[in-house]
Amino acid sequence: MGKVVFLYRSLAYRNAAADMLRKARKLPRGAERSAARRYATALRDLARTEAWLEGRVADEPRPTHRLKVAASR
Repeated sequence: MGKVVFLYRSLAYRNAAADMLRKARKLPRGAERSAARRYATALRDLARTEAWLEGRVADEPRPTHRLKVAASR
């Protein structure tokens, strides 16, 4: 049951973000449009953060850059 609730919440956040972004695109440039875009970005980030907190998204391992040390004699 927990997975279903998580999926529903995550999809709700993503759909709300998409709807807000569509609304922002229709608005003329200005403060209201910028605010709507920021709100959409925040909703999208919330969906990602919540997915991370729930443990549903596996973080991809970041490649580590190893330094090659040349021996000098």
